[in-house]
Amino acid sequence: MTQPYPQYPPPHGWVPNYGPPPDNNLVWAILSTVMCCLPLGIVAIVKASQVNSLWFQGFHAEAHRAADEARKWAMWSAISSGILVALYLVFILVMFAFVGVSFWSLMP
Repeated sequence: MTQPYPQYPPPHGWVPNYGPPPDNNLVWAILSTVMCCLPLGIVAIVKASQVNSLWFQGFHAEAHRAADEARKWAMWSAISSGILVALYLVFILVMFAFVGVSFWSLMP
């Protein structure tokens, strides 16, 4: 049985339309590097910078994975800085408690 229409390859230079590349989260990576944790933010910047190049090379699944990893690293950078600030505040409160100095006595 033959097919009613022959299957020809696509014309030369024809590229299927996959739509725009995913959001690379580069802004969040830069902000988390500057304001939060530097090492985790650098990893987020590297992952975010890979998104567009992977997308335009045709590696669409890898581009989505790099975008997700950039968002993950930026998020962990922000979370780790929040944890460090919270631990610092606990440390200060514990030191005030052990030394016996009231916070209000330090105010003029």
